[in-house]
Amino acid sequence: MLLSDTLKETASDTIVRVAVPTPLRKLFDYLPPADYSGVLLPGLRVRIPFGKQEQMGIIVEIAKETDCPVSKLKCVHEVLDLKPIFPDSILDLIQWASRYYQCSLGEAFDTAMPAWLRKGRTSEIITSPEANIEHLKISHLKMELNSEQQIAVDKINASIGTFQTFLLQGITGSGKTEVYFRVIEQAINVSKQVLILVPEIGLTPQIVDRLKNRFSCPIAVLHSGLTEKQRWLAWQQAKEGLAPIVVGTRSAVFTPLKYPGVFMVDEEHDVSFKQQDGFRYSARDLIIRRAQLEQCPIILGTATPSLESFQNANQDKFKRLLLQHRAGGAKPPSIQVLDIRHKKLEAGLSAQLIQSMQEHLNNQGQVLIFLNRRGFAPVFMCFECGWVKQCVRCDAKMTLHYQPKRLWCHHCDATSFVPTACPNCQTPNLNAVGVGTERLETALQTLFPEKKIIRLDRDTTRKKEALKEALSQAQLGKAEILLGTQMIAKGHHFPNVTLVAIIDVDSGLFSVDFRSLERLGQLVTQVTGRAGRETKPGTMILQTCHPHHPLLTILLEKGYAAFAEEILNERKSAMLPPYSYHALIRADAKQGSRALNFLKSLKSDLQKMQPQRSHPIQILGPTPAPMERRVGYFRAQLLLQSENRMRLQKMIDALVEKLGSTPITSSIRWSLDVDPVEMY
Repeated sequence: MLLSDTLKETASDTIVRVAVPTPLRKLFDYLPPADYSGVLLPGLRVRIPFGKQEQMGIIVEIAKETDCPVSKLKCVHEVLDLKPIFPDSILDLIQWASRYYQCSLGEAFDTAMPAWLRKGRTSEIITSPEANIEHLKISHLKMELNSEQQIAVDKINASIGTFQTFLLQGITGSGKTEVYFRVIEQAINVSKQVLILVPEIGLTPQIVDRLKNRFSCPIAVLHSGLTEKQRWLAWQQAKEGLAPIVVGTRSAVFTPLKYPGVFMVDEEHDVSFKQQDGFRYSARDLIIRRAQLEQCPIILGTATPSLESFQNANQDKFKRLLLQHRAGGAKPPSIQVLDIRHKKLEAGLSAQLIQSMQEHLNNQGQVLIFLNRRGFAPVFMCFECGWVKQCVRCDAKMTLHYQPKRLWCHHCDATSFVPTACPNCQTPNLNAVGVGTERLETALQTLFPEKKIIRLDRDTTRKKEALKEALSQAQLGKAEILLGTQMIAKGHHFPNVTLVAIIDVDSGLFSVDFRSLERLGQLVTQVTGRAGRETKPGTMILQTCHPHHPLLTILLEKGYAAFAEEILNERKSAMLPPYSYHALIRADAKQGSRALNFLKSLKSDLQKMQPQRSHPIQILGPTPAPMERRVGYFRAQLLLQSENRMRLQKMIDALVEKLGSTPITSSIRWSLDVDPVEMY
């Protein structure tokens, strides 16, 4: 039943070649169902016998030959669809992504389908038409564009119907959203659909509300916070052309459109666009490939481009469109750097910051405090003997939480009770060390008892609609102080915020991850952009123990573009991405040495595959992962680096083929991450 590339046997019957959602990187051959009278096509779902079970798969190819005796082939049990669930362009995209990211085709299809279809449910249309895009025209009152916005709109609109990648690089508050809206208007007026990708679920309510206020047409929304049926209905609306506008998170990149017109990626630099497990694809990179397949323009919008996109624009692979002035006459915030060395801090807050907060609150402004560390305190320790509460499954300290009171590992979600005495020396002198958002909230409640505080982190937004409700209150000015982690910094519009503060900017300056400085620059710029977005002037305060760090100085004095150029120079000297390409092989095992030994053996095989030419592929490692033990497994990694993407792809093709034909003990788990964005 397995398909191979060796002996072929001519078969008189049609052979149905099926992708099945398993890690096996191969297709499986079947005969059509008995007495089936329909037309078999790629993209149809089928029920098939698979081992001792029944599985659902996707037809990839109809063939006339197989390397298995036809008498041994089993028949497809049932064809589930009357027509393919994906158009040809999406089928091509999924197969391309499967090859590039080295994922089985079955798993790639499984990721691309809504859960409704993955479970074998009907694909028949169950929505009633809400609009006919071919006769829909949009024209509403809108704000006047400045010259930079008008140039951007004109260039993008002129490209509808052709492939072109635009990097819409605009400072925070420069009116990128209005550019999006003008392009959407033009696309709808020429009977085309628009697909908008956003990095986080938390950003969808804001952009959908703004779209609804502007466009009186159906909008399909796709993200994991919806029910299976809600996502299926939205997917149908997009596929059948009933929704001119489609908004979704990462997996929406595979959503079929009947009339594809324009693709947009908001906050294109965000690492959330990269899937970190299973099918490890980059939605940002895939949607560029999709735009090429469907001959549509794509807009990558951000104030802080990823260095890959920044360099592509430098090389004219992307068309850069600059928005360098804030829309509506708003002024960029003033920036103050507070040197907190030798200063007494109250839950991470300096006296000067507390005074500035009081001044802005007295002037009826909102204050936003950013701290990318949730919980009450990141360390719980004994001051007598130095005992620290460690996670028993991870090389990580457990974080103290008070709501509810527990010790919690943020890596494996293990929890533990909070001891009243040190387990090591029995002293009751146990202390919470460091500051998390929960502790900071407690301190702010004491400092400003009359002010309402909204805390936005994973702990406060677990309940359905909690994030949407909190953001709505923040945007309406119903809370004077906003406190949160990264989810509060990503693209939100808080019109009343006049003061923004980053409590600890130093953690990004010194890290084992070579991307940490890039992300620090993006974070500081994005958080700064939350202040002074309307008529009130804004202020940004950075607390740091390194006020004269050269890269921080460049960022604050010359802006993100100069900062990005400086980091690109450093990357070029070290031949790091985007000047080279990476593939990361990870291995996990319950026993510490097994993962490393597995990768050592793999490295030996890879060295034998090296092409005999200049500029060989660098094979770095294996080494223990920066966090060696996680969720009870010891982790190691092997990094492949090459200046030539095609050469690297050929090596990992050969590697995956070898691993697929070599028995591997069940005690080893391995994965391959092409173009990794996280090295942990």
